[in-house]
Amino acid sequence: MLNKPIRAAFIGGGINSAVGHVHQTALHMDRRFQLVAGAFSLESDVNADTAAAYAIPPDQVFADWRELITNARQTFDVAVVLTPTPSHAEIVTTCLEQKIPVVCEKALCVDTREARSVQQVVARTGEFLAVTYNYTGYPMLRELRARIRSGQLGCVQQIHVEMPQEGFIRRHPATGATAIPQSWRQADGIVSTVALDLGVHLHHLVDFLSGERPLQVSAVESHFGAITDVVDNTTCMAKYSNGMVCSMWFGKTALGCRNGLRVRVFGTQGSAEWVQMDPEHLDICDSHGARKRIDRSDPENTIASLSRYDRFKVGHPAGFIEAFANYYADIADCLQSSHRNPARSEYVAGVDVAVASLQFLEAVSLAAKSGTWVDVDSV
Repeated sequence: MLNKPIRAAFIGGGINSAVGHVHQTALHMDRRFQLVAGAFSLESDVNADTAAAYAIPPDQVFADWRELITNARQTFDVAVVLTPTPSHAEIVTTCLEQKIPVVCEKALCVDTREARSVQQVVARTGEFLAVTYNYTGYPMLRELRARIRSGQLGCVQQIHVEMPQEGFIRRHPATGATAIPQSWRQADGIVSTVALDLGVHLHHLVDFLSGERPLQVSAVESHFGAITDVVDNTTCMAKYSNGMVCSMWFGKTALGCRNGLRVRVFGTQGSAEWVQMDPEHLDICDSHGARKRIDRSDPENTIASLSRYDRFKVGHPAGFIEAFANYYADIADCLQSSHRNPARSEYVAGVDVAVASLQFLEAVSLAAKSGTWVDVDSV
């Protein structure tokens, strides 16, 4: 018998946000969650419109997150934090202190100081905190991970990951103007905003696939776009444990790249490539140079062919929202297990992963500013 749906409350995620509707759709896809309450926006009209769109009763809609926690705590089981990154630390900490389990959009915080503070609260309260790194929900990326961990590619020597976008440089065809992002994305802190948006994903993907730990980084941070005084392009090299090396490129000034997420892995016995624009396929090459393309139906699959990923038969591509839904299903498994600990999940990232990502990205920033290699553990 299935467990009852987990009752969720949104903090942020209004219908005018980039991620709100994605989260709302993904958490309902497998009927593991039910959105029952929210403080969706500080703008009253957006808040009301979002509640109406999501069929939330008026008495479960609140003007801000503090009011939500105070007046509706008994009506929901988990808070989903979808506000801008600079607000995460205060909201997440308050929820944890109130013994409210939390799912938080990446990046968890703006720097390691904030993230380590949250980490201490998690340790003290023992409460649940998951961070959504949704790209690891793609079945073929999970299949790649399984093949790497089983030794099919041999010892992994290189991983190259990139996530170029064009949002800070692409011009509107009629007006010639570039898009203006939210105000919090127009200034950088210790970690650049573009790294909080994109770099966290690349760090986590390398960690997720390889299990290796970054040791040293060198980097170049650049400004190419129309938003003044912000980093909008980053290229870095990293030395990892076990002799693995990694290159990362992420930014928002690559014309023609909508969301160019690409992963290439090279080992002593083979290589593999996955591209988000073609998420159902994985290109494999063996030590003899023979190449083949596989999809979710490949008989050698141990992960991607599982029934949980077969919402509809192979040949009908699953995509970004389904990957999010897979991640939410893993979160539900955690919340409904006896241990309720992301660290014991194969797929769910908790606070320790979030801290490690920010530590890596601070090292990237330091390396770019100093023009030298930086030890990640020195951050």
